[in-house]
Amino acid sequence: MSAPDFSSLFTVLTGRAPFPWQEALYKRFVTDTIAERFPACCDLPTGLGKTSVVAVWLIALALYPDRVPRRLVYVVNRRTVVDQTTDEVARLRANLEALPELGVIRERLARLCAIAVEGSPLAISTLRGQFADNQEWSADPCRPAVITGTVDMIGSRLLFSGYGIGYKIRPQHAGFLGQDVLLVHDESHLEPAFQALLDAVRVEQRRDFPEQRRLKVMQLSATTQNAGGGPGESATGGPVFRLTPADEEHPEVVRRLTSVKMLHLHENADGKKLAEELVALALRHKESQQTVVIFVQSLDLVHKTVEGLKRQQPKQVIALTGTMRGLERDRLAARDPIFRRFLPTPPPTGDAADAGSETSGTVYLVCTSAGEVGVNISADHLVCDLSTYESMAQRLGRVNRFGLRSDTRVDVVYPSVFDAASELDHRRQLTLGLLRQLNGDASPRALGLLPPELRSQAFRPPPRIPEVSDILFDAWSLTTIRGELPGRPPVEPWLHGISNETPQTHVAWREEVEVITPDLTAFYPPEDLLETYPLKPHELLQDSSDRILGELGSLVQRRPSLAEKPVWLVDSQGTVEVITFGSIVDREATPAARQARIKSKTLLLPPQAGGLDPQTGMLDSKSDWADDVADLWGTDGPGGTQLSQRRKRVWDPEHADHPPKDMRTIRVIDLQPTPQDSETESDDTDEGSEERQPPPRRWYWYETPRSAAGQATASARKAVLLQTHTDDVTRNMRSIAAKLAFPEPMQRALILAAQWHDLGKARPHWQRSIGNFGTLVLGKSASRAMDMSMLDDYRHEFGSLLDVRRNAEFCALQDDLKDVVLHLIATHHGRGRPHFPSPEIFDPEVNSTEATAAAQEVPLRFARLHRRYGRWGLAWLESLLRAADQNASARPSQFVEDNV
Repeated sequence: MSAPDFSSLFTVLTGRAPFPWQEALYKRFVTDTIAERFPACCDLPTGLGKTSVVAVWLIALALYPDRVPRRLVYVVNRRTVVDQTTDEVARLRANLEALPELGVIRERLARLCAIAVEGSPLAISTLRGQFADNQEWSADPCRPAVITGTVDMIGSRLLFSGYGIGYKIRPQHAGFLGQDVLLVHDESHLEPAFQALLDAVRVEQRRDFPEQRRLKVMQLSATTQNAGGGPGESATGGPVFRLTPADEEHPEVVRRLTSVKMLHLHENADGKKLAEELVALALRHKESQQTVVIFVQSLDLVHKTVEGLKRQQPKQVIALTGTMRGLERDRLAARDPIFRRFLPTPPPTGDAADAGSETSGTVYLVCTSAGEVGVNISADHLVCDLSTYESMAQRLGRVNRFGLRSDTRVDVVYPSVFDAASELDHRRQLTLGLLRQLNGDASPRALGLLPPELRSQAFRPPPRIPEVSDILFDAWSLTTIRGELPGRPPVEPWLHGISNETPQTHVAWREEVEVITPDLTAFYPPEDLLETYPLKPHELLQDSSDRILGELGSLVQRRPSLAEKPVWLVDSQGTVEVITFGSIVDREATPAARQARIKSKTLLLPPQAGGLDPQTGMLDSKSDWADDVADLWGTDGPGGTQLSQRRKRVWDPEHADHPPKDMRTIRVIDLQPTPQDSETESDDTDEGSEERQPPPRRWYWYETPRSAAGQATASARKAVLLQTHTDDVTRNMRSIAAKLAFPEPMQRALILAAQWHDLGKARPHWQRSIGNFGTLVLGKSASRAMDMSMLDDYRHEFGSLLDVRRNAEFCALQDDLKDVVLHLIATHHGRGRPHFPSPEIFDPEVNSTEATAAAQEVPLRFARLHRRYGRWGLAWLESLLRAADQNASARPSQFVEDNV
């Protein structure tokens, strides 16, 4: 039987026949020679479907699974706010599930999975919508997965420092992103520091793990022909993958390459009137019934341009900036009828009522650089100020992308005088020279004919890229050590380089900032709460640290009572400092000191403080409104449809012992946690005050098991026997080890680690902490959150380590396999990298001498395995057990009542 044909499968999967370059790339992916499979760099002009790399990978994986990594990680620029890759991947998965012609792909992908899945065998995690930042991709190490993320999201996780995730889960994310992965770095020329980091990681891995499992990296660029290398070479060496000769003769490719973009340059003599000139140029299209995109370099220009346009067209204008909160930004992309006018095709679903009369006529989209990268819009006309070359090329790629118009006009306004002392202005001036060379033709083909060396010289000045070393990689991998560690700096400079760009800060709003008073932080440390209920992209807005300080200062000045209100300041390691509004905007501190305090951190504010514009989702000191949207994670489906919640928090629910359907309890916050407080609870209520309701006391936090933040918790919807849970984990691990084709000795070690990982849960000490005072030995309680105060710092995995050492079958293993078994047990809840903290070196049934001796072996064993398997290889091995455990926790095979 012949192998399925790539061209026909691609046509069905994507809805169109492949271009010649896509067929050529597929042949590269499946070639016999490993070194030739994944080109270091692909130079593909805009509008030719770069994101179809995902479809090419998916078909190659299904047909040649021994040659292609299981996971594709698509990294987009940090400025990306409307991610076309999200839409592309979601569409591919929908087609994969729905179309009978793709049955062969579906079946082959399903055979790769170790753990049975409902629905599609393809896992996806994206920047926004129903798949936003989920854990689906890390639940089964064998399952094909596409993960889309920004440089910050992916880069920090790759370096064991994941932004927005707790220390326990960081090794799992590092392992699953650093092994068995094809990482596609889109618009790589915009993030040279991150590309340099990826190259360094690959060099480190060359001596670690088998070639097939190592990280593969492929750059994508539509802006530069050689991405920094010599003629015909990528910056990392090797030939650049480009369009084939057949593409140059393909009618559709030719139409897109020669798409009409008539370029007009306009000199501006007064920078104060720049917005007025941009508005005037945009309003030339007022009667055209068409779409006009306006790009500007500053937020202030966005506001002025929007105001100017709205005087003439009050209902025809929207703005898109990187300073919007994720929820409002995502909803604009999914629901706004004006924005949908700029999409090349209608959305898959949506409310027809939205497309009313207000969207008729000419519409305007005003953007900062947030609209330049990764957004699949195609306007009819473009108006903009002058930027550097790479930015201008991105802007030109957002107009008449597919060559469907013959009258597209591009108006660029440039200053009459450039600052001779400014390197940035010098490069803008070089860009202007290149634009003049185009002689009015700004088509992709015309851009491609400009000399590559001149284009590179007109790019924004590159950042200084700090060197990375094995010492830094080692320090970042010590994830059990929380907080600051000498020699372990924040990873941000290695992701973006060191430049003069304005420092950035994130802001979000959470109820717990107000609820968890200083007296309660001893019972509920903010770090633990954020690990249980992590911040998600839809909650966050990002803006310059200066502007945030200015807005918060104005807010406090207008409402002085806010000065004493609490604020949580969260750093990149997840450490929380509880401060006040007043301390943030302290006028006695220097501006530099105030900025340094919040730079590259997240400010968590109480919603009662306000500060969020309800229309734009931007920080606004004039607004008294803000809301906590943490519970809305992943509820926005295609076309604005609403999906069921993955997590929710409820005050004093009527049936506290019974979580909402398909959810489990992950945290209970008691506002009166001491017996003394509890005894005085009724004193506040008068006998005759029947209508007065007591204030809420308990806050219950729930989540769906499959949405867990990468953690196997101690609770389930119903109680589960310890033996049942162990059997489930072991069965999962046996399947994982077989699907990944480990040698038999390693398969045995992995399975034994699964059998023994939870032995320490049998201790009465642990059983009492989950509320089990009966005779059955449970692995999971019935919905009840664990009472940490009853544990006395006992860790069940440490107890398991002590028990395993006495096991005869374990003693018969080779020493290297003993190390693997013990290390996987020690690390399956985030400890053991490299140690157990001192208070946790304790077992109620073992003397302290034996416990101390076992604890001293943990960092030594970690060091041995680090050398043997490498940083990412070891994290990946650990993650196999964690994935098996998490799946068993999410889907127990039996509950206790089933055994009665």
